[in-house]
Amino acid sequence: MRRCCIIYNEPREGAFADELDVLDQVAYIEQHLIELGITVFRKGITNRFMDEIAALAAEKPDFIYNLVESINNKGELNYFIPALLNMYSIPYSGNPLEAMFITSNKTLASKAMSNAGINNPACYLPSQINLLKPGRKYIVKPIWEDGSLGITSESVFEYKPGFDEKIKGLDDAHWFIEDFIDGREFNISVLAGENGPEVLPPAEIAFVNFAENQPKIVDFKAKWEMDSFEFVNTVREFPGKSLNKKLEKDLKESAIACWNLFGLKGYARVDVRTDSSDNVFVIEINANPCISPDGGFVAATKEAGYPFIEVLQRIIGDLNK
Repeated sequence: MRRCCIIYNEPREGAFADELDVLDQVAYIEQHLIELGITVFRKGITNRFMDEIAALAAEKPDFIYNLVESINNKGELNYFIPALLNMYSIPYSGNPLEAMFITSNKTLASKAMSNAGINNPACYLPSQINLLKPGRKYIVKPIWEDGSLGITSESVFEYKPGFDEKIKGLDDAHWFIEDFIDGREFNISVLAGENGPEVLPPAEIAFVNFAENQPKIVDFKAKWEMDSFEFVNTVREFPGKSLNKKLEKDLKESAIACWNLFGLKGYARVDVRTDSSDNVFVIEINANPCISPDGGFVAATKEAGYPFIEVLQRIIGDLNK
């Protein structure tokens, strides 16, 4: 019988919903691995990750299901885990080291997409504020963090001369500024398969009851604060056949282009925004996206009609070895 260890970022004491969500993912994966006849054990990963992975290597699991999203809630450390698994030659699920590193660093990912001809918003470091154009809208984002950590409604701003206070104190190593695409937002999930990656039905994020001057973005409140206006009124929908065919084609082609460019494996989600002319702009690559039962990736698999047991088989059929 195969043995799998599910590794995950151990939530800190007093952790908020964005950290605790990983425990729901662990339980969901564990349940379905057991249904597949696989022996499962868990290991939480902390800032002692080098020792923890070394100890895990000594236990010789057949493979790892990697759910480590951050270390001590710092996304810039997540790529150390696949690096160590590579070093110990332990097979693991999801995306490989190179993909995790480049896609986690949003400015590196942006440069790679631009060089490959994949349309994405222009980005600037805080030290390049002189490149911003008065009257245009921008959004400030953290370079490394996931789950909308660090993003609020105030992250979107219209640049005006003398507006430098907006980004005063932000360092180039952790923050960047991006052209704000003021339009629709879509999540495009991709799943590995025997015949290559499959694009699942696109989901659109609907911003219901938002005021005209309220930025239509999925910020931290929209993702994690259940009692907030943003959470209640940010709704995932599957437009299905009502989606413009050309736009649907462009969305799918953008997702596959990203999969191929970054060497993604197992599963991923590509987040895009479109402007008033339906031009597609890739805003983020989510390697190893949230896989909790109420998350966007699982919702897309359900929309496609796949039981999760099949989804899981396809993910662990595409292990890094």
